Amino acid sequence: MNQVSVQRRLMAILAGDMVGYSRLMELDESGTLARLKAHRVELIDPAIGRNGGRIIKTTGDGMLVEFPSLVDAANCAIEIQQRMSRRNADVPSDRQILFRFGINIGDVIIEDDDVFGDGVNIAARVQELAEPGGICVTRAAYEQLGSKLDIAFETLGEPKLKNIKRPIPIYRLRWGATVQPVQAEVVETIEPASDTPSIAVLPFVNMSGDPEQEFFSDGLTEDIITELSRFRDLLVISRNSSFVYKGQSVNIQQVAKALKVHYVVEGSVRKAGNRVRITVQLIDAETDRHIWAERFDRQLEDIFAIQDEVTASIVATLPGRLEAVAQERAIRKPTDNMAAYECVLAAKVLHHRSTNEDNESAQAMVDRAIALDPNYAHAYAWRACILGQSWVHDWCADRDETWNAIVADLDKALSLDERDSDVHRVLAAVNINRGEHESAVYHQEKGLALNPNYDLLVVQHGELLTWLGRPEEGLEWIKKAMRLNPHHPERFWNHLGRAHFVARSYREAIDAFRHISKPDHLHLAFLAACHAQLGELEAARTYAREVLAKDPLFTVEGYMATLHYKLPEGADHHREALLAAGLPA
Repeated sequence: MNQVSVQRRLMAILAGDMVGYSRLMELDESGTLARLKAHRVELIDPAIGRNGGRIIKTTGDGMLVEFPSLVDAANCAIEIQQRMSRRNADVPSDRQILFRFGINIGDVIIEDDDVFGDGVNIAARVQELAEPGGICVTRAAYEQLGSKLDIAFETLGEPKLKNIKRPIPIYRLRWGATVQPVQAEVVETIEPASDTPSIAVLPFVNMSGDPEQEFFSDGLTEDIITELSRFRDLLVISRNSSFVYKGQSVNIQQVAKALKVHYVVEGSVRKAGNRVRITVQLIDAETDRHIWAERFDRQLEDIFAIQDEVTASIVATLPGRLEAVAQERAIRKPTDNMAAYECVLAAKVLHHRSTNEDNESAQAMVDRAIALDPNYAHAYAWRACILGQSWVHDWCADRDETWNAIVADLDKALSLDERDSDVHRVLAAVNINRGEHESAVYHQEKGLALNPNYDLLVVQHGELLTWLGRPEEGLEWIKKAMRLNPHHPERFWNHLGRAHFVARSYREAIDAFRHISKPDHLHLAFLAACHAQLGELEAARTYAREVLAKDPLFTVEGYMATLHYKLPEGADHHREALLAAGLPA
């Protein structure tokens, strides 16, 4: 009969628990597990190791850790909470992973590798009192920590602890710049990100009573955003972020605070037969004061004149009556065929939904637009964009045929109208894929000259600079795109992570890639390379195994063939990092 080893000793115990685990698992099981695993591998386990801790046990959403001293336990908990706060900074609140920690020191029973006793139970109950992202400690821990760390304490009195009969004073631990003051009912000042006048255009409300006309109001909103974004001295929030508020009854000041803008535009569209009525209001967000309002009642064929009039009126009322510097606004109409125009509006809305089925519907709508007006340049540009989406996601039956169609549409669009920023955006992307970097630079610069606040162009410029071996410049452009579109798609984080990797800022690259909720084998390969460059070979090997689990045929050379480095040293740096991570050549 095996003898069980039992001993008793004084121990510092850290109990941790993930907040809202069940809700997050229900919302996105695989994504939650992947992110939790990444946090464990990259942050939590290394922090425990650095502070001399030993994990006693884990559950799906919790852990119990022993430390040689209370100072080590507190330092570990603070480090984890601080770094998790940074990781969560740009994650939607409903998807943030947050932890609570409780710390106690007490006499415990150690039986083999497990720990029992009152000291453990109290640590677990104290953890339940911590706020999300917070730490609570018992009086015994509080008294011993004293002034040993740069922290403060806030008493919680003697709350009732489940299954603990005696009263125990509990304290909330506060530290450094991450201290979160108790929220009070105060009116907060809106603080835009810069002194540059900034504006968000909220989705215009469809007042037609016909759900089928929803695309018309959405498309009109998008066109006004595009026209406003041409002004260099005006920061315009992108469509993706503005449309987060579609269908909602919003508080203008709250929206402005979330998007960090000075001004908000809202409006409505009523379309009946061949007439359209558009009402527009420009609001000073800080004072919630309407500084301009107008109603446009026009024949439908005057829609482009309405857009120009609305745009000019908005900009004229902003501080300093901004002038459109270096802008040569096209006076002509893009098309005289209103049915074709409506088809392109509908195609854009479908394209933004990013599903295979909607992509097919978008193709059908833009095909119809071109059939109605074979000289409609913007329609060709957007068909190339929509086909490009199907090519990237492999939704097309014949990739070579689709690629040739993209190139043909872009050539046609360019021959019809060299001033369409989307034409140059997609042409730049095509040339990046071809490895024709100089042509890509030309089209990027041309597109940005036409539309300097177009977030898709701005982020792509950052990507291009990274491939050119200028990642520090690329990082600034990518961050600008994130500012233009606070609700940017996850792929912006991919661009940011790549740029940090090329700039040799590996820890920042890892933090960027961690914002991707469902990383594929390509993201995982980057993470493996980053950890290898940091000398964290265990983490690098872990990610390398995940790469091969997702793609057993993965090879470094095959992967490198999909990348677009202009300089050999850039490719060599990446290749060596992948091989160091243990991925097959």
